[in-house]
Amino acid sequence: MAWLMVITAGLFEVAMAYSLKLSKGFSVLAPSVSFAVFAVLSFGLLSLGLKHLEVGTAYAVWTGIGAVGTAALGVLVLGENASPLKIASILLILAGVVGLNLAGGGH
Repeated sequence: MAWLMVITAGLFEVAMAYSLKLSKGFSVLAPSVSFAVFAVLSFGLLSLGLKHLEVGTAYAVWTGIGAVGTAALGVLVLGENASPLKIASILLILAGVVGLNLAGGGH
């Protein structure tokens, strides 16, 4: 259950970043409010998951989901550049998160 909370928190982090982009520097009300809601949900679920997980691994998974998810959203939804270096970097983030979990950081 703790991992489900961290994974869900990571997905809310992606939604938070997307809302931040849409808020145009907090000048558009609805995405600004959704940013705040997603931030509270993301940090709240992360903190609950950390009650049962090692902080280093759980935080890496949370930020990894946020980084990879936001980069993918940028490419797929916002039309951002999908260079080979960007794709390779995303794969390296994923490899790092998997490596931390294989190293025994999860419960």
